[in-house]
Amino acid sequence: MSGHGEAQPMISAKCGPLTGEAAVPGDKSISHRALIFGAMAVGETRITGLLEGQDVLDTASAMRAFGATVTQHGPGAWSVNGVGVGGFSEPADEIDCGNSGTGVRLIMGTMATTPISATFTGDASLRKRPMGRVTDPLSLFGTQAYGRKGGRLPMTVVGAANPVPVRYALPVASAQVKSAVLLAGLNAPGETVVIEKEPTRDHSERMLVGFGAQLHVEKTGEGHVITLTGRPELRPQTVAVPRDPSSAAFPTCAALIVEGSDITVPGVSQNLTRNGLYITLVEMGAKIDFLNPREEGGEPVADLRVRFSDDMKGIEVPPDRAPSMIDEYPILSVVAAFATGRTLMRGVKELRVKESDRIDAMARGLEACGVKIEEDEDTLIVHGMGPGGMPGGATCKTHLDHRIAMSFLVAGMAAKAEISVDDGSPIVTSFPIFEGLMNGFGAATRRG
Repeated sequence: MSGHGEAQPMISAKCGPLTGEAAVPGDKSISHRALIFGAMAVGETRITGLLEGQDVLDTASAMRAFGATVTQHGPGAWSVNGVGVGGFSEPADEIDCGNSGTGVRLIMGTMATTPISATFTGDASLRKRPMGRVTDPLSLFGTQAYGRKGGRLPMTVVGAANPVPVRYALPVASAQVKSAVLLAGLNAPGETVVIEKEPTRDHSERMLVGFGAQLHVEKTGEGHVITLTGRPELRPQTVAVPRDPSSAAFPTCAALIVEGSDITVPGVSQNLTRNGLYITLVEMGAKIDFLNPREEGGEPVADLRVRFSDDMKGIEVPPDRAPSMIDEYPILSVVAAFATGRTLMRGVKELRVKESDRIDAMARGLEACGVKIEEDEDTLIVHGMGPGGMPGGATCKTHLDHRIAMSFLVAGMAAKAEISVDDGSPIVTSFPIFEGLMNGFGAATRRG
C-alpha cells in the first residue's frame, strides 16, 4: 500500500477469535525524533526498532537533504552521522514530508534558527493542515515563513540569521508545537522557555536530555515550565525505539470486541503522556493485563495480554486526558460502539485539524454502520450497541487518514456485516504491516 498513489479499497469481515502475538512496529513519535536528534549530534547515532513506515522514511530523506548521512543496515536498524546543532546545509530540492504533520513541524523547528531556506510540501492531506501554529512561535526567533493562504503547504521557511531566545506559552496542548520550539531553541543563545498548561507527550524532553542538552522541567502555577539552554554539542546515542502504543491500539481494541479473542502485545510504551487510551479502556471494563513492566530506550514499557471483553460500559472520558490519547479517539469510538451505554468524549477539538477532521470522519462512518452519534465542535458521543451489535454493511471514507482507515477495518472484524473503506493506502504511513499482522492472528481483511 502507498499513501501517495492510487486509492486502495479494503474490506473487513466478521472473524473468529484473534489469538497469538501482535508484535507492532516501533513508536512513530520516537522514530521521527531519533532521526532528527541524530542529525543534530556530532558523530554516529545507532537506532534499533525504527518504524519503517512512510512518514518516518520521509523524515530520513529530509535529514539527508539537510546534510546528515542516514543509512539503513537491516530491518529497523539505522545509523545517522550528524552535522551538529546549527550545522544543517540548505537542501537543493523541496522537502516532501508526505502525510506527516509530526515530521514537517519538527523539521521546521530544527532548521528555523539556522540561516538557510527550505521549502516544505506533502500529500493532499498534509497540504490542508494549518502550519501557523508552528510558524507563529518560530517567528519569535526571527524565522520567516511564506506559505499558501491559511498558513498551508507548500511553504518556504527562512531560518533566522541572528536568532534570539524565546519564552512561549502554548495556546493549545500540542507536543508538535512544543517540540518545534525546543528544537529551534537548540541553536539560539541563552535559554528558551516553553510553558504548557497541560502536559503533552514528553519524548522530545527525554531525548534532549539523553543526547546531552541542558533541560529542566518545573511545575509551577503557570503549568509545566520547560527551560532549554541553547547551543549545546549533542552527543550521539544508541536509541532503542519501543513499540508504538498508538499502533498497538488497533490489535488491542480488535481483541476486546472480537468474541473469544486472547492476544499478547509485547513491549508497548507505557509513557504516562501516551497511555490515556489504555486507562480509558480499563475504566470501561476492558480485560487488559500489563505484564513484565520495564524500561527500554529510556521509556517505560510493558507486555499486554488482551482478551475479549463482553461487559464494557460507556463512560465519560475527562477532557484533560485528551493530550495523552489524541490519536486514539477514532479507535476508542469503535470500541465505544461495541460497549453498553453512552461514551462521552470532551475536549477533542484538536481532532478537527489532524490528518482529517477525525470527529466528522468517525461520526459519519459510524452512522453509516448503524451507530447513533452526537457531536459538536469539541465533543463526540457514541451510543453503544453492545457486543456484536453494530450492523455494519457500509463503505466508510478515510479522507487519506491512516487511523480512520484502520479504525473502520477493526470495526468490521466484529460487526454483523462487512465494512469497507474507500482507501486503505495511507495505512503504510504509520503501520505498514497492519494487514499482514491482523490477518496473521485471525482477522479477515482483504483488498477491495
